[in-house]
Amino acid sequence: MTSYNQDYYAVIMAGGVGSRFWPLSTAKYPKQFHDMLGLGETLLQSTFNRLTSVVPYENILILSNEAYNDIIKEQLPKITQEQIILEPAMLNTAPCILLAAMKIKKKNPNAVMIVAPSDHFINDEDAFAADINLALKAASKEDILVTLGIKPTFPNTGYGYIKYEKEEGKDLQKVEVFTEKPTLRNAKKYLEEGNYVWNAGIFIWKASFIADSFKTYLPEMFDLFNEGIEHLNTPKEEKFVKETYTEAKNISIDYAIMEKSDSVYIIPASFKWSDLGTWGSLHEELAKDESNNAVVNAQLMPQDASGNIIYTHNAKVVIVDGLEDYIIVDDKDVLLIVPKEKEQGIKEIRNKVMEKFDKNLG
Repeated sequence: MTSYNQDYYAVIMAGGVGSRFWPLSTAKYPKQFHDMLGLGETLLQSTFNRLTSVVPYENILILSNEAYNDIIKEQLPKITQEQIILEPAMLNTAPCILLAAMKIKKKNPNAVMIVAPSDHFINDEDAFAADINLALKAASKEDILVTLGIKPTFPNTGYGYIKYEKEEGKDLQKVEVFTEKPTLRNAKKYLEEGNYVWNAGIFIWKASFIADSFKTYLPEMFDLFNEGIEHLNTPKEEKFVKETYTEAKNISIDYAIMEKSDSVYIIPASFKWSDLGTWGSLHEELAKDESNNAVVNAQLMPQDASGNIIYTHNAKVVIVDGLEDYIIVDDKDVLLIVPKEKEQGIKEIRNKVMEKFDKNLG
Protein backbone atom coordinates (compact mmCIF):
# COMPACT_ATOMS: atom_id res chain seq x y z
CA MET A 1 0.00 0.00 0.00
CA THR A 2 1.31 3.45 -0.97
CA SER A 3 2.26 5.70 1.94
CA TYR A 4 1.40 9.30 1.05
CA ASN A 5 2.76 12.55 2.39
CA GLN A 6 -0.38 14.46 3.38
CA ASP A 7 1.42 17.77 2.75
CA TYR A 8 1.60 17.00 -0.97
CA TYR A 9 -1.08 18.46 -3.26
CA ALA A 10 -1.61 18.58 -7.01
CA VAL A 11 -3.52 21.00 -9.21
CA ILE A 12 -4.56 19.85 -12.68
CA MET A 13 -5.26 22.66 -15.16
CA ALA A 14 -8.20 21.51 -17.28
CA GLY A 15 -9.80 24.67 -18.63
CA GLY A 16 -8.39 24.95 -22.16
CA VAL A 17 -10.35 24.61 -25.40
CA GLY A 18 -7.72 22.76 -27.49
CA SER A 19 -8.86 24.39 -30.73
CA ARG A 20 -5.98 22.92 -32.78
CA PHE A 21 -7.67 19.51 -32.27
CA TRP A 22 -10.90 20.70 -33.88
CA PRO A 23 -13.34 19.27 -34.93
CA LEU A 24 -12.97 16.65 -32.16
CA SER A 25 -12.08 19.22 -29.52
CA THR A 26 -14.72 21.94 -29.16
CA ALA A 27 -15.47 24.66 -26.63
CA LYS A 28 -18.29 22.48 -25.27
CA TYR A 29 -16.14 19.34 -25.04
CA PRO A 30 -12.38 20.07 -25.21
CA LYS A 31 -9.59 17.58 -25.89
CA GLN A 32 -8.72 16.89 -22.22
CA PHE A 33 -12.09 15.13 -21.88
CA HIS A 34 -11.49 12.86 -24.90
CA ASP A 35 -9.67 9.54 -25.21
CA MET A 36 -7.28 11.02 -27.76
CA LEU A 37 -4.97 8.00 -27.93
CA GLY A 38 -7.57 5.26 -27.94
CA LEU A 39 -6.27 3.89 -24.61
CA GLY A 40 -9.61 3.60 -22.83
CA GLU A 41 -9.26 6.73 -20.67
CA THR A 42 -9.42 10.44 -21.33
CA LEU A 43 -6.39 12.73 -21.02
CA LEU A 44 -7.84 14.16 -17.78
CA GLN A 45 -8.33 10.68 -16.33
CA SER A 46 -4.80 9.57 -17.25
CA THR A 47 -3.32 12.76 -15.72
CA PHE A 48 -5.31 12.26 -12.51
CA ASN A 49 -4.32 8.59 -12.27
CA ARG A 50 -0.66 9.44 -12.88
CA LEU A 51 -0.65 11.95 -10.03
CA THR A 52 -2.23 9.50 -7.57
CA SER A 53 1.11 7.67 -7.51
CA VAL A 54 2.62 10.61 -5.56
CA VAL A 55 -0.32 12.58 -4.09
CA PRO A 56 -3.35 11.39 -2.09
CA TYR A 57 -6.33 11.49 -4.45
CA GLU A 58 -8.27 13.69 -2.04
CA ASN A 59 -5.43 16.28 -2.34
CA ILE A 60 -5.74 16.55 -6.13
CA LEU A 61 -7.66 19.62 -7.30
CA ILE A 62 -9.02 20.27 -10.78
CA LEU A 63 -8.86 23.83 -12.10
CA SER A 64 -11.35 24.38 -14.88
CA ASN A 65 -14.09 26.52 -16.32
CA GLU A 66 -17.53 26.33 -14.72
CA ALA A 67 -18.91 25.04 -18.05
CA TYR A 68 -17.00 21.76 -17.55
CA ASN A 69 -18.04 20.96 -13.98
CA ASP A 70 -20.44 18.16 -14.92
CA ILE A 71 -17.98 16.56 -17.35
CA ILE A 72 -15.28 16.50 -14.67
CA LYS A 73 -17.61 14.90 -12.11
CA GLU A 74 -18.67 12.31 -14.67
CA GLN A 75 -15.08 11.42 -15.59
CA LEU A 76 -13.70 11.54 -12.02
CA PRO A 77 -16.63 10.23 -9.94
CA LYS A 78 -14.50 9.69 -6.79
CA ILE A 79 -13.64 13.34 -6.25
CA THR A 80 -15.77 15.79 -4.29
CA GLN A 81 -17.13 19.11 -5.52
CA GLU A 82 -14.63 20.81 -3.18
CA GLN A 83 -11.81 19.39 -5.30
CA ILE A 84 -13.03 21.25 -8.38
CA ILE A 85 -12.05 24.93 -8.60
CA LEU A 86 -14.20 26.68 -11.19
CA GLU A 87 -13.13 29.82 -13.02
CA PRO A 88 -16.00 32.13 -13.99
CA ALA A 89 -13.95 33.36 -16.97
CA MET A 90 -11.20 31.91 -19.16
CA LEU A 91 -8.09 33.85 -18.18
CA ASN A 92 -4.47 32.77 -18.45
CA THR A 93 -2.64 30.54 -15.96
CA ALA A 94 -1.51 33.05 -13.31
CA PRO A 95 -4.90 33.87 -11.69
CA CYS A 96 -6.08 30.27 -11.41
CA ILE A 97 -2.74 29.08 -10.01
CA LEU A 98 -2.71 31.84 -7.38
CA LEU A 99 -6.31 31.08 -6.39
CA ALA A 100 -5.50 27.36 -6.02
CA ALA A 101 -2.32 28.11 -4.04
CA MET A 102 -4.16 30.37 -1.60
CA LYS A 103 -6.89 27.78 -1.06
CA ILE A 104 -4.31 25.06 -0.44
CA LYS A 105 -2.16 27.26 1.83
CA LYS A 106 -5.20 28.17 3.92
CA LYS A 107 -6.07 24.49 4.33
CA ASN A 108 -2.49 23.35 4.99
CA PRO A 109 0.25 25.97 5.63
CA ASN A 110 2.92 23.27 5.02
CA ALA A 111 1.56 22.24 1.62
CA VAL A 112 3.83 21.60 -1.35
CA MET A 113 1.94 21.59 -4.63
CA ILE A 114 2.36 20.30 -8.16
CA VAL A 115 0.80 22.21 -11.05
CA ALA A 116 0.28 20.07 -14.16
CA PRO A 117 -1.62 20.46 -17.45
CA SER A 118 -4.41 17.95 -18.03
CA ASP A 119 -3.65 17.19 -21.67
CA HIS A 120 -0.08 15.88 -21.83
CA PHE A 121 1.01 12.36 -22.74
CA ILE A 122 3.62 10.75 -20.49
CA ASN A 123 4.26 7.09 -21.11
CA ASP A 124 6.86 6.25 -18.43
CA GLU A 125 4.85 6.83 -15.26
CA ASP A 126 7.56 5.43 -12.95
CA ALA A 127 10.12 7.94 -14.26
CA PHE A 128 7.52 10.72 -13.92
CA ALA A 129 6.85 9.76 -10.28
CA ALA A 130 10.60 9.66 -9.52
CA ASP A 131 11.18 13.14 -10.99
CA ILE A 132 8.12 14.60 -9.24
CA ASN A 133 9.18 13.12 -5.88
CA LEU A 134 12.65 14.62 -6.32
CA ALA A 135 11.08 18.03 -7.02
CA LEU A 136 8.64 17.76 -4.09
CA LYS A 137 11.46 16.96 -1.65
CA ALA A 138 13.59 19.84 -2.95
CA ALA A 139 10.71 22.34 -2.78
CA SER A 140 9.81 21.13 0.74
CA LYS A 141 13.27 22.04 2.05
CA GLU A 142 13.74 25.45 0.42
CA ASP A 143 11.80 28.45 -0.84
CA ILE A 144 12.29 27.68 -4.52
CA LEU A 145 10.16 27.37 -7.64
CA VAL A 146 10.87 24.10 -9.44
CA THR A 147 9.90 23.22 -13.00
CA LEU A 148 10.40 20.03 -14.97
CA GLY A 149 12.07 20.60 -18.33
CA ILE A 150 12.01 18.14 -21.21
CA LYS A 151 15.30 17.28 -22.88
CA PRO A 152 14.86 18.26 -26.56
CA THR A 153 14.97 15.39 -29.05
CA PHE A 154 14.88 17.63 -32.14
CA PRO A 155 14.96 21.40 -32.87
CA ASN A 156 11.27 22.08 -32.22
CA THR A 157 10.22 25.65 -33.01
CA GLY A 158 6.78 25.28 -31.41
CA TYR A 159 7.90 25.12 -27.76
CA GLY A 160 9.34 27.65 -25.37
CA TYR A 161 12.80 26.77 -24.05
CA ILE A 162 14.51 27.19 -20.67
CA LYS A 163 18.27 27.73 -20.36
CA TYR A 164 19.93 26.49 -17.18
CA GLU A 165 23.41 26.68 -15.65
CA LYS A 166 24.22 22.94 -15.90
CA GLU A 167 26.29 22.08 -12.85
CA GLU A 168 27.62 18.52 -13.16
CA GLY A 169 26.34 15.97 -10.64
CA LYS A 170 23.33 18.04 -9.53
CA ASP A 171 19.71 17.01 -9.99
CA LEU A 172 18.48 20.55 -9.50
CA GLN A 173 19.80 23.17 -11.91
CA LYS A 174 19.49 26.96 -11.58
CA VAL A 175 17.47 28.52 -14.37
CA GLU A 176 19.18 31.29 -16.33
CA VAL A 177 16.46 32.41 -18.70
CA PHE A 178 13.10 31.49 -20.24
CA THR A 179 13.05 31.93 -24.01
CA GLU A 180 10.19 32.27 -26.48
CA LYS A 181 9.53 29.86 -29.34
CA PRO A 182 12.78 30.06 -31.34
CA THR A 183 13.65 30.17 -35.01
CA LEU A 184 14.88 26.87 -36.47
CA ARG A 185 18.43 28.21 -36.45
CA ASN A 186 18.25 29.05 -32.73
CA ALA A 187 16.52 25.77 -31.89
CA LYS A 188 19.40 23.88 -33.50
CA LYS A 189 21.87 26.03 -31.54
CA TYR A 190 20.05 25.24 -28.27
CA LEU A 191 20.36 21.51 -28.94
CA GLU A 192 24.09 21.84 -29.64
CA GLU A 193 24.69 23.83 -26.44
CA GLY A 194 23.03 21.09 -24.37
CA ASN A 195 21.75 23.23 -21.49
CA TYR A 196 18.31 24.04 -22.88
CA VAL A 197 15.08 22.14 -22.21
CA TRP A 198 11.53 22.42 -23.47
CA ASN A 199 9.18 24.25 -21.11
CA ALA A 200 6.54 21.64 -20.19
CA GLY A 201 4.53 23.84 -17.84
CA ILE A 202 4.87 21.42 -14.90
CA PHE A 203 5.68 23.25 -11.65
CA ILE A 204 6.39 22.28 -8.03
CA TRP A 205 6.59 24.68 -5.07
CA LYS A 206 5.34 25.41 -1.57
CA ALA A 207 1.86 26.92 -1.72
CA SER A 208 3.07 29.61 0.69
CA PHE A 209 6.12 30.50 -1.44
CA ILE A 210 4.28 30.86 -4.73
CA ALA A 211 1.74 33.08 -2.91
CA ASP A 212 4.64 35.17 -1.53
CA SER A 213 6.11 35.35 -5.04
CA PHE A 214 2.85 36.85 -6.31
CA LYS A 215 2.96 39.31 -3.42
CA THR A 216 6.43 40.35 -4.61
CA TYR A 217 6.03 40.35 -8.41
CA LEU A 218 2.29 40.83 -8.99
CA PRO A 219 1.01 42.47 -5.77
CA GLU A 220 -2.23 43.76 -7.29
CA MET A 221 -3.38 40.19 -8.08
CA PHE A 222 -2.25 38.92 -4.67
CA ASP A 223 -4.17 41.73 -2.95
CA LEU A 224 -7.26 41.09 -5.07
CA PHE A 225 -7.57 37.49 -3.85
CA ASN A 226 -6.14 38.09 -0.38
CA GLU A 227 -8.94 40.54 0.43
CA GLY A 228 -11.33 37.61 0.43
CA ILE A 229 -9.04 35.05 2.04
CA GLU A 230 -11.59 34.40 4.80
CA HIS A 231 -14.11 33.26 2.16
CA LEU A 232 -11.85 30.63 0.59
CA ASN A 233 -12.78 27.00 1.42
CA THR A 234 -16.14 28.18 2.78
CA PRO A 235 -19.66 28.40 1.27
CA LYS A 236 -18.95 32.09 0.52
CA GLU A 237 -16.07 31.25 -1.84
CA GLU A 238 -18.18 30.87 -4.98
CA LYS A 239 -19.73 34.34 -4.66
CA PHE A 240 -16.35 35.92 -3.87
CA VAL A 241 -14.64 34.28 -6.88
CA LYS A 242 -17.47 35.23 -9.26
CA GLU A 243 -17.32 38.85 -8.14
CA THR A 244 -13.52 39.12 -8.09
CA TYR A 245 -11.94 36.77 -10.61
CA THR A 246 -12.61 38.75 -13.78
CA GLU A 247 -10.72 41.73 -12.31
CA ALA A 248 -7.49 39.68 -12.31
CA LYS A 249 -4.87 40.36 -14.96
CA ASN A 250 -4.97 37.98 -17.94
CA ILE A 251 -1.35 36.79 -17.75
CA SER A 252 0.55 33.50 -17.74
CA ILE A 253 2.47 32.17 -14.74
CA ASP A 254 5.63 32.31 -16.86
CA TYR A 255 5.36 36.05 -17.51
CA ALA A 256 3.92 36.89 -14.09
CA ILE A 257 6.37 35.00 -11.87
CA MET A 258 8.78 32.51 -13.43
CA GLU A 259 10.62 34.97 -15.68
CA LYS A 260 10.99 37.51 -12.85
CA SER A 261 11.99 35.33 -9.89
CA ASP A 262 15.62 34.52 -9.13
CA SER A 263 14.57 31.39 -7.20
CA VAL A 264 13.69 29.19 -10.18
CA TYR A 265 15.28 25.75 -10.59
CA ILE A 266 14.83 23.00 -13.13
CA ILE A 267 14.99 19.24 -13.11
CA PRO A 268 15.67 17.88 -16.62
CA ALA A 269 13.00 15.18 -16.90
CA SER A 270 13.92 11.53 -17.34
CA PHE A 271 10.66 10.64 -19.09
CA LYS A 272 9.41 11.01 -22.66
CA TRP A 273 6.74 13.67 -23.04
CA SER A 274 4.36 15.14 -25.58
CA ASP A 275 2.10 18.12 -25.09
CA LEU A 276 -0.30 16.67 -27.70
CA GLY A 277 -0.74 20.14 -29.10
CA THR A 278 -1.69 19.20 -32.66
CA TRP A 279 -2.92 16.29 -34.76
CA GLY A 280 0.65 15.92 -36.00
CA SER A 281 1.99 15.48 -32.46
CA LEU A 282 -0.72 12.88 -31.81
CA HIS A 283 0.41 11.02 -34.96
CA GLU A 284 3.92 10.84 -33.45
CA GLU A 285 2.64 9.08 -30.32
CA LEU A 286 0.29 6.54 -31.92
CA ALA A 287 1.19 3.10 -33.28
CA LYS A 288 1.56 3.12 -37.07
CA ASP A 289 1.10 0.59 -39.85
CA GLU A 290 3.85 -0.32 -42.32
CA SER A 291 3.01 2.85 -44.32
CA ASN A 292 3.24 5.13 -41.27
CA ASN A 293 -0.52 5.64 -41.02
CA ALA A 294 -1.92 6.13 -37.49
CA VAL A 295 -5.50 5.33 -36.58
CA VAL A 296 -7.83 6.01 -33.65
CA ASN A 297 -11.15 4.12 -33.63
CA ALA A 298 -11.32 3.72 -37.42
CA GLN A 299 -10.80 0.52 -39.39
CA LEU A 300 -8.44 1.65 -42.12
CA MET A 301 -8.09 0.24 -45.61
CA PRO A 302 -5.19 2.19 -47.16
CA GLN A 303 -4.46 2.20 -50.89
CA ASP A 304 -1.17 3.88 -51.78
CA ALA A 305 -1.58 6.03 -48.65
CA SER A 306 1.11 6.88 -46.10
CA GLY A 307 1.90 9.16 -43.16
CA ASN A 308 -1.75 9.94 -42.45
CA ILE A 309 -3.61 10.22 -39.15
CA ILE A 310 -7.22 9.03 -39.26
CA TYR A 311 -9.66 9.61 -36.40
CA THR A 312 -13.33 8.59 -36.42
CA HIS A 313 -15.80 8.91 -33.57
CA ASN A 314 -16.86 5.30 -34.05
CA ALA A 315 -15.31 2.17 -35.60
CA LYS A 316 -16.05 3.28 -39.16
CA VAL A 317 -14.32 1.61 -42.11
CA VAL A 318 -12.22 4.26 -43.88
CA ILE A 319 -10.72 3.82 -47.34
CA VAL A 320 -7.90 6.24 -48.16
CA ASP A 321 -6.42 6.16 -51.64
CA GLY A 322 -3.46 8.22 -52.85
CA LEU A 323 -3.12 10.53 -49.84
CA GLU A 324 0.17 11.21 -48.05
CA ASP A 325 0.66 13.10 -44.78
CA TYR A 326 -2.97 14.11 -44.24
CA ILE A 327 -5.14 14.68 -41.17
CA ILE A 328 -8.52 13.00 -41.62
CA VAL A 329 -11.01 13.52 -38.79
CA ASP A 330 -14.59 12.27 -39.02
CA ASP A 331 -16.50 13.68 -36.10
CA LYS A 332 -20.27 13.49 -35.66
CA ASP A 333 -21.04 16.75 -37.51
CA VAL A 334 -17.80 17.66 -39.30
CA LEU A 335 -15.41 15.88 -41.68
CA LEU A 336 -11.95 17.48 -41.80
CA ILE A 337 -9.34 16.58 -44.44
CA VAL A 338 -6.23 18.78 -44.24
CA PRO A 339 -2.54 18.28 -45.13
CA LYS A 340 -0.43 17.86 -42.00
CA GLU A 341 1.78 20.74 -43.09
CA LYS A 342 -1.25 23.05 -42.71
CA GLU A 343 -2.25 21.84 -39.24
CA GLN A 344 -1.49 25.23 -37.65
CA GLY A 345 -4.33 26.65 -39.73
CA ILE A 346 -6.99 24.37 -38.22
CA LYS A 347 -7.82 26.94 -35.56
CA GLU A 348 -8.57 29.48 -38.30
CA ILE A 349 -10.67 26.93 -40.24
CA ARG A 350 -12.68 26.31 -37.05
CA ASN A 351 -13.38 30.02 -36.66
CA LYS A 352 -14.55 30.32 -40.29
CA VAL A 353 -16.84 27.29 -39.92
CA MET A 354 -18.38 28.77 -36.77
CA GLU A 355 -19.02 32.05 -38.58
CA LYS A 356 -20.53 30.48 -41.68
CA PHE A 357 -22.49 27.54 -40.29
CA ASP A 358 -23.02 27.18 -36.57
CA LYS A 359 -21.31 28.39 -33.39
CA ASN A 360 -22.00 24.98 -31.85
CA LEU A 361 -19.62 23.34 -34.34
CA GLY A 362 -16.67 24.97 -32.55
